[in-house]
Amino acid sequence: MKEDVAKVRTFALISHGGAGKTSLAEAMLFDAGVTTRLGKVDEGASTMDFEPEEIKRKATISTAFNSLDWKKHQLNIIDAPGDFNFIADAKTSLQGADSAVILVDAIDGVRVQTEKMWEFANDFELPRMVFVGKMDRERADFDKAASDVQANFGSSCTPVLIPIGQAENFKGVVDVLNEKAYYYTNGDSGKFEAKDVPADLKDEVSRRRDALIENIAEANDDLLERYLEGEEISLDELNEGLRGAVAGGKLVPVVCGSGLLNIGIPQVLDVIAQCMPSPIDRGPRKAANVKGDAELVREPDPDAPFSALVIKTISDPYAGRLSIMRIFSGTLSADSTVYNSVKDAKERFGQLLRPRGKTQDPIPSAGPGDIVAVAKLKETTTGDTLCDEKDAVVFPAIALPHAIYSLAVEPKSKGDEEKIFSSLSRLMEEDLTLKLERNEETREMILSGMGEIHIEVVTEKLKRKFGVEVNLQTPKVPYKETIKGKTRIQGRYKKQSGGRGQYGDCWIEMEPLPRGEGFVFEDRIVGGVIPRQYIPAVEKGIAEAAKDGAISGYPVVDFKVGLVDGSFHPVDSSEMAFKIAGSMAFKKAVLEAKPTILEPIMLLEITVPDDAMGDVMGDVNSRRGRVLGMETKGKNQMIRANIPLGEVLRYAPDLRSMTAGRGMFTMNFSHYEEVPSQAQEKIIAAYKAQKEEEK
Repeated sequence: MKEDVAKVRTFALISHGGAGKTSLAEAMLFDAGVTTRLGKVDEGASTMDFEPEEIKRKATISTAFNSLDWKKHQLNIIDAPGDFNFIADAKTSLQGADSAVILVDAIDGVRVQTEKMWEFANDFELPRMVFVGKMDRERADFDKAASDVQANFGSSCTPVLIPIGQAENFKGVVDVLNEKAYYYTNGDSGKFEAKDVPADLKDEVSRRRDALIENIAEANDDLLERYLEGEEISLDELNEGLRGAVAGGKLVPVVCGSGLLNIGIPQVLDVIAQCMPSPIDRGPRKAANVKGDAELVREPDPDAPFSALVIKTISDPYAGRLSIMRIFSGTLSADSTVYNSVKDAKERFGQLLRPRGKTQDPIPSAGPGDIVAVAKLKETTTGDTLCDEKDAVVFPAIALPHAIYSLAVEPKSKGDEEKIFSSLSRLMEEDLTLKLERNEETREMILSGMGEIHIEVVTEKLKRKFGVEVNLQTPKVPYKETIKGKTRIQGRYKKQSGGRGQYGDCWIEMEPLPRGEGFVFEDRIVGGVIPRQYIPAVEKGIAEAAKDGAISGYPVVDFKVGLVDGSFHPVDSSEMAFKIAGSMAFKKAVLEAKPTILEPIMLLEITVPDDAMGDVMGDVNSRRGRVLGMETKGKNQMIRANIPLGEVLRYAPDLRSMTAGRGMFTMNFSHYEEVPSQAQEKIIAAYKAQKEEEK
């Protein structure tokens, strides 16, 4: 029923890493009676952070889901990671939210990742509130943190709950609009006592209340007119106006508390229940038809055709794939068949589950606003739309960040290569930023992600879930060789061994080709000096030899070979003999045709704050980079530059270090260029040393 949908609040907890999201979620669950013990991240006893990798790091690395009932409202919690390494998981999960609670540390204030999460909330046009957490910690300063929030995100960020004391003296919170004080005295039980506003806070509460009322009035034309005329506005009208202002994105309530000590959390839940939007408040979701040529909408109505978006996939080697989805319209029941409009596939499932951290509770049905899970969908992955086949829609896909950090991965145990590939493929179903590819030139398996910690966590999951252990190392740069000159040379292979011998003789002309042309072979034989059946063998011998290079072990590219002359023996000649002769001719020709080494050049788009421009530009130059252009993007600058791949293999951590975590970049292959001579000498020397070791 629509009345039930109006009571649903689906919100995401987002922030920089370590701001206390999970501690806040744990306190919410405990106060609502979902858990019987207050989960503590530091003790490894969190309901939400349950993966061994999360317990080890005491940090969220994967979005978790839970729900609670609070004063006749259903609150669905999405606890998203704050670390940059797992930022894609946070962005994906936000597709399932109707609002966001952004956490700010009472000690450190707004940090880089806080800004990034705010931008994500903007991308999805999410109404939001700010929770100033860790009010119990030493050096906690609510006023400073609240001012920092306003300075970064605007004056619409208005305190509605302020602290009674702070740091070791943090005792409770004051509801500014309703002028009520709530004192906490019984450990972390969440028990409180409502009292009058303390005398030393009355002036501050009065001042902040006036500011709050002004912001409420500015968001409502009717209230504004009455406010300007000095007319009295009732408390009920103000509370309703507050709700409308928040749901409409015109006011951002700032609240405070301590998740660890469970102080102020019931009042925060009250604000969420009262102010945050329901699916009905958010209105219809935009979609497209299956062909993508017509815009459609889905109303948050339980009686409408069913539609949902898969916002996360969890892959388990034993339980199989768990698909977590946000329902936008209609009602979904257990033992149903749904249509995947992206994959054009029907999916059948049995149990319908409500995620509870690491566990799931079976439920008979779910409607708009709900976050639910189903197991073992065969075709469905994250980002897919599930819907009624008779009234199919497709929800738009979001742009995710590209993988920017790569390592070569190899099994610790020989013979596990295939197992690595299949296991990582399963993990890639969970993590859309994870990439695995085999570099044919370097013969390495390359694992790419968002950073060092990201890759480290993946390898830990590999071992835990699939029993596969791997070694990681810096990838080899896929250099290539080419030539700059022309030459004519003979390749002659003759072998006598008492019986039938081997004889192949060919003359070739070699010359360079423009970059990117590869290998071209021309048959210029006249007069049958080499029989037709042997000519393909010469080409094959050259092509195979080119794979191993001549001076550095890297493939030779962008050259043309003309087969111009030769001779044969009517008895001893064979395809094998001419293949060897072609290979011999090629190896000698490359050395005479001015060989050189090419390196891959990458196109980087680097976005950095203004104050870091000098350092980043200097760093780009030191990496043999060539700046192609710059442009302003909001408060940041974007640098476009070509930089050799060998110089940016560790660019992700280096850029974060230079910019205090504020820099971002994308990287794509551009072209190949000749390596400077000094660098070539080092590459050739390393190759010769390797060959000596192999002897």
